[in-house]
Amino acid sequence: MLDITTAAGLDELQLIPRFVTSLGIGLLMGLERERAPQNKAGIRTFGLVAVFGSLCALLTAQAGLPWLLPAGVLALSAVMISAYRKVEKDEDPGTTSVVALLLCYGLGALCAYGYLHLAVAGGLVATSLLYFKTELHGFPRRLSRADWVSLLQFAAVTFVILPVLPDQGFGPHGALNPYRIWLMVVLVSGLSLAGYVALRLTGEDRALPLIGLLGGVVSSTATTLAFSRHARRDEGHAAGALCVILVANLTVLLRLGVMAAIVAPVLLPQLTKVLGLGLLTGVAAPLMAWRRLVRTAERPSFAVGNPSSMRVALGFAAVYAVVLVATQDLHRLAGPAGLYAAATVSGLTDMDAIALSSFQMATQGQLPAVQAVRAIALAFAANSALKLGVVAAIAGGRLARGVALGYASVLAGLAYGALVLAA
Repeated sequence: MLDITTAAGLDELQLIPRFVTSLGIGLLMGLERERAPQNKAGIRTFGLVAVFGSLCALLTAQAGLPWLLPAGVLALSAVMISAYRKVEKDEDPGTTSVVALLLCYGLGALCAYGYLHLAVAGGLVATSLLYFKTELHGFPRRLSRADWVSLLQFAAVTFVILPVLPDQGFGPHGALNPYRIWLMVVLVSGLSLAGYVALRLTGEDRALPLIGLLGGVVSSTATTLAFSRHARRDEGHAAGALCVILVANLTVLLRLGVMAAIVAPVLLPQLTKVLGLGLLTGVAAPLMAWRRLVRTAERPSFAVGNPSSMRVALGFAAVYAVVLVATQDLHRLAGPAGLYAAATVSGLTDMDAIALSSFQMATQGQLPAVQAVRAIALAFAANSALKLGVVAAIAGGRLARGVALGYASVLAGLAYGALVLAA
C-alpha cells in the first residue's frame, strides 16, 4: 500500500525536481496529442494535468487527507465528460485521450511521491503507445488464427499451469521439481514465440539474414530443414539457403547467451568468452554468403509450427526432465566423461534441454562452471553435426560443403574457447 507520508517533511527545493519531472512527462504526452488537431487536449492540458496530479498528491501527504487524491480524479473526470459529451456521430469520441489524461494525472502523483524513474518510464511507454497508433492497430490484423492460438496457449502455459505446480523436488535425488521444469518450458516457449511472432510480422519475403535470425530463434533445425528443401527444389535458392542456414546456426549461440543471463548469470563470465569467440570466428562465412548472393525478386518462404502449443510444451518438459536426471546421474557415476556423453547425445535432439540442465546444475553447485560450458559446447557441436547431416541428405553435397565450412569456423572458435579460455 502506498504511504501517503512519503512526500511529507521535504523542503521546497527538494520538491522542485519532482514537479519539473511531472511537467516534463505531461508536456511529452501532450506534444504527441498535438499531432491530431481533433484532439481536445494538447500540450498545455496534459502539462497542467500532470502538475495537478503532483499537487494533489503533495497536499494529500501534507494535510493527511487520503480522499484528496481520488477527489482530483473525480474532478478531472467531470471536466473531461463535459468536454467530450458533445461528439458528432462520425467524430472520434476521444476515448484514448481521456484515458491518457487520467494516466498523466497518476504519473504526476507518482512524481510527487518520489517515484521519478517509474513515472518517467510510464510516460515514455504511454507516449509510445499513443504515437504508434497505426502500427498497433494493424498488428492484430496481421496475425492469423493460428498465431492467436499460439499466444493464448503461451498464456495458458505461463499463467495457468505454472502457478499451480508444486515447487519441490521429486524423484531420484529430488531432481524433478515440477515448478522449475515448467519454468524452463515457459522460458524456451517465450523465446521461440517471440521469434515466431516477429517472423510473422516482418513477413517471410524480407532479407534472408533476418529470416535466418528469426528462424534460429524459433528453431535452427526446422530452418535448416526448410531451406535445404528449397535448395533441393531449385538450385537458384542454394546461395540464399546457405546464408539463412549459417545465420540460424549462429543465432543458437545468442539464444544460449540469453538463457544463461536469465537462468545462470554466474556462468556468464566464462560462457560469454566461449560463445563470443564462436560468433567471432563464425560470422565471416554468412557474411561472405550474403555478399555472393544474387538478389532476386523471389524469396523462399518456410512454415514453422506453433512453438508454444501444449504438445510442444509437454514434449519439451518430458525431454528436459529426462536429460536433467540423466546428466546428474551420469555425472555422479562417470564424472565429466558421463556428463559430456549425455551432452553429446542430448544435443542431437534438443539443444535447450541439455543447456538448461547444465545451467541448473551449475547454479546449484553440482557442476563446475568449466564443465557446464564444455558440455554446452559439445551439445552445440552434436547439434551442428545433425543439421549438417540434414543438409547433406536433402540438398546434396554442394550446399553441405558450404554449410560444413561455416559450421567448422564456429566450432573452431568454440573448441578453443572451451579448452583454453574457459579453463
